[in-house]
Amino acid sequence: MNWINELPSCPACQSAYTYEDGGLLICPECGHEWTKDAAHEVSDVKTVLDANGTPLQDGDTVSVIKDLKVKGSSSVVKVGTKVKNIRLVDGDHDIDCKIPGIGPMALKSIFVKKVAD
Repeated sequence: MNWINELPSCPACQSAYTYEDGGLLICPECGHEWTKDAAHEVSDVKTVLDANGTPLQDGDTVSVIKDLKVKGSSSVVKVGTKVKNIRLVDGDHDIDCKIPGIGPMALKSIFVKKVAD
């Protein structure tokens, strides 16, 4: 049987495993739900994923998964450090935040994981 998924990919995480439930399209990977009408709209929103592939949003709390040296300083952000109220930005370092004991910083999303609030 030659079956091809003709449903659109998830606009939040780009997963191809979407399915239809009534009038909604649902992504089983990230849980995003949208209508068929919204599937045709083009979104300019960039999706930022953590080290585990979980989508991040402004205001999320994340945990650092690796010791990170602070450039231009002898300080180190230790593994397990929780960072609250992140802000997503464009660029290589796609998270702006304030780290307790260090101050304002830019982090790469590949070095953090989302923490359940």
